[in-house]
Amino acid sequence: MEADAAALTSVAEQVAAEAAELVRNARESMLAGREVAVDTKTSATDVVTAVDRESEQFIRGRLAELRPGEPVLGEEEGGRAGDAVTWVVDPIDGTVNFLYGIPEFAVSVAAQIGGVSVAGAVVEPVSGRRWTATRGAGSWLDGRPLRVSRPERLELSLLATGFAYQAERRARQAQLVAGLLGHVRDIRRPGSAALDLCAVAAGWTDAYFEHGLQRWDWAAGALIAAEAGAVVSLPGEDPELGLDGTLAASPAIADALRAAAITCGAGGV
Repeated sequence: MEADAAALTSVAEQVAAEAAELVRNARESMLAGREVAVDTKTSATDVVTAVDRESEQFIRGRLAELRPGEPVLGEEEGGRAGDAVTWVVDPIDGTVNFLYGIPEFAVSVAAQIGGVSVAGAVVEPVSGRRWTATRGAGSWLDGRPLRVSRPERLELSLLATGFAYQAERRARQAQLVAGLLGHVRDIRRPGSAALDLCAVAAGWTDAYFEHGLQRWDWAAGALIAAEAGAVVSLPGEDPELGLDGTLAASPAIADALRAAAITCGAGGV
């Protein structure tokens, strides 16, 4: 399995890097004045650009060439997971950042078997950073092995989070964050779930917690965090954190963060 998973990681990295180049070129064109069509999805604030769609179509085409016959589940065109290898794709994670010119966004490509991520890559178009992981073999940033941080206690930890696009839920999330602020050093909201998970893997933050992620948001990033030593809870695995809560944290503070989140109302978000 490990050898097969390593091959899948290589494909994920190759395709994500090629798609990231497409996205980077599109960004440069936008900065030079190109107008890009923008639509909305679940709400007026939940946007999708023509570049998201171009990126996903490119990824699907490359995977069809490199891994013919394997199903693809993507954010923009959907799909259905199979029992064998399924590719889970987010063509631009952090679309709002991309749209506003903020360089915090990425292309995420993961391979799952039976719904479990076994290989993944997250590539940043602007910086060129490549985050990769193979199940059971570790995770890396540009080839350098990753390990999570070891904060002394929860009060000295840096937490990342994000918010949903529906106003009512954002209000509940704001209440949760307000409660958690009293338990941690500080809270960040960069705007890309995939990169938030990668940041935990690198020790740039100590933990990440968010509700409402879809499979393509976490498929690669959660594997990268877990392979770096993070305690990871995915949507549906811990109802006390909410039915769609995602948590990735250094083992040093994972239990304390979970308890604080539950106390602050995570289960009702």
